[in-house]
Amino acid sequence: MGWKETDEKLIKRGELILNPEFLRNRKKELKTMNTHKRGPHYRMANSYIQLLSAVRYLYQMPYRQLEGFTHSLHTLVPALPTGDYSGLRRRILSLPVDPYRDLKETNEPVSIAVDSTGIKVQKAGGWIERKHGKKKRYVKLHFAVNTETHEVVAMEVSTDDMHDVRALPGLVEGAERYVRVAKVIGDGAYDSGMVYDLLEAKGIEPVIKPRRNARLDAGPPARRRAVSQVRELGYDAWARITGYGRRWAVETSYSTFKRLFGELSLARSCENIVRELMGKVALYNMLVNM
Repeated sequence: MGWKETDEKLIKRGELILNPEFLRNRKKELKTMNTHKRGPHYRMANSYIQLLSAVRYLYQMPYRQLEGFTHSLHTLVPALPTGDYSGLRRRILSLPVDPYRDLKETNEPVSIAVDSTGIKVQKAGGWIERKHGKKKRYVKLHFAVNTETHEVVAMEVSTDDMHDVRALPGLVEGAERYVRVAKVIGDGAYDSGMVYDLLEAKGIEPVIKPRRNARLDAGPPARRRAVSQVRELGYDAWARITGYGRRWAVETSYSTFKRLFGELSLARSCENIVRELMGKVALYNMLVNM
């Protein structure tokens, strides 16, 4: 992709985030939302709340600052009501979140790359301190990424003591709901007999980097073949033959994700951290597919 195409794509991302379409449908949407609703009627449509959640995630904006943002928008566009920070928090956290809503449909076999990264949770004092003590202040975000499109086709969130191998079954099962997984690519953290057994049972090709001390006489046949190939051909040749180099897709996705949303979760509880990260993944998939 050339610079011109890249520039146009980035410009369209901004247009998509602040799409004025919801303004035209605001009254109709609110009428539908308030039909048969008990208590005070909604003043802010869900599409407007989705816009505000995107602003919060992209700019790491606390709820009180987001309240001020709605005041400025109201000044510019009087049709948009202002919101208070507690109400905005409640509405954003109650939004239904589907991280995979904007995935491209395909019937072709797909290779997925898997890995994990740390997300800081400095504000999530209570539950993570009870779990780990005061020194460990992050969670692990696990991705399964389509190596062609860089979409996140499955995600898991765990505390930082969860090994990547334990997260893999959930990633593979999650990915299989949306794509036909033909190959799983992972680094040495996934070099486990359990991983090979799981993938063999599903008919999925494993491309897992063997550990340096991997033995030829242990583990499933596919693992022993990988160890033998690396020893005979060398790592570079093995990576080229098996397509292991495509694992960079998941590293690129993490890099893009953190450039967009930073490395910090703003939420305080485990449940809300998961919801926030799911919302960010939904926004990431929407933007990466433009």
